[in-house]
Amino acid sequence: MTAFGSSERPAGAEDRLDAGAGMARAGRMACFCPPGAPAPGVAPESALESPGVATLAVGFALSVLSQSLALGMLPLAGRLLAPDPRLMSAPYVAMLLGAASATFPASFLLDAFGRRAALALGASLGVAGGLIMAWALTWNLFAPFCLGAFWLGVAQGFSLFYRHEAALGATAAARARAAVIVFGSGGLAGLFGPALAYVVAQAAPAWLFAGAALASASTQVLVLILAVLTTARAPILPHRAARVAPKPNWRAFAAPSLVAGLAWFGMTAAMVAAPGAMAGCGIAVATVFSAVSWHVVAMYAPAFFTAGLARRLGAQTVAALGLALIVVAWGLELFARDYWRFASALIIVAVGWSFATAGASLRLYRTANPSRAMLAAHDAILFLSAIAGAVAAAFWQPV
Repeated sequence: MTAFGSSERPAGAEDRLDAGAGMARAGRMACFCPPGAPAPGVAPESALESPGVATLAVGFALSVLSQSLALGMLPLAGRLLAPDPRLMSAPYVAMLLGAASATFPASFLLDAFGRRAALALGASLGVAGGLIMAWALTWNLFAPFCLGAFWLGVAQGFSLFYRHEAALGATAAARARAAVIVFGSGGLAGLFGPALAYVVAQAAPAWLFAGAALASASTQVLVLILAVLTTARAPILPHRAARVAPKPNWRAFAAPSLVAGLAWFGMTAAMVAAPGAMAGCGIAVATVFSAVSWHVVAMYAPAFFTAGLARRLGAQTVAALGLALIVVAWGLELFARDYWRFASALIIVAVGWSFATAGASLRLYRTANPSRAMLAAHDAILFLSAIAGAVAAAFWQPV
């Protein structure tokens, strides 16, 4: 009998451990898996992209659709329900707090219990959040409305990790392509936002906000179904991960995270301020939903060509171009008086956000050898920057 804690292993034990490394068992914890470690049963040389990337793309697209419905409703509903005008951005801040608080749990649960369980948990919390928001809007309750926004934000935090999840199971050469496929699918989903908002406005104009919250919850139900059907990539055990893990470069982590954080601050400040300013200019609520939906399309659609643009100009140049577009959008929104100028500002700031986020992500993937912990920290910085932008929007109103 071998003493407990001995470093010696019986012959063949290593092979048995390797054979079972890809098998998930309930309650077994694992490490933060390194990018480039293929899913079980996939040879490293053939792991060009993560299994289930198409399902991840559809799930992310539906999450973006749910998000677009909430984005159009949160600032306006917060303005109506808030007991103090300075609290009008509180629901949006609550959603971002939920997303920020989900980054590390999402990453850790994906390792500990696999993709299916973790993504299903995130979607189920989104369903609960949408239902709570609808109930709070029905009874004009501000605090429960913020609570529902928080849970919907938790789902958003899980869904943003879809792009990392697609990249983590791919080789270094295919990592950016897998992430772009998932991230770009959000642009396609945004196209359905205006149509869905129009249907809700026509069916129940007096219940537009509550109807939008219910539609957001229903979309999260579809995300939950897809999460259950997705490839259940099992966690990778520490002894196996150590053989394939490149050492993360935390110095290279700083610059892309700072650039992306600035982009998220600028985009959120402009986006949160715009719906209230549009309503103040006499623009109909349904039209505001339409502008926000096109804003969401512009956030994700450029992902399909930013990778090629980054190869020509460089990831840093693309990120800098994105920050410049955000500044231009601020100037345009500051003096906007009609729908088209507001809509143009929202589209430009979204494209700038997309360029800056994509450029920063590509540089992070290529230079930092990011671990799951690093990717979770990166997303947490993005959401915290967005929270700062939402708070700033409460004090910056276009004139």
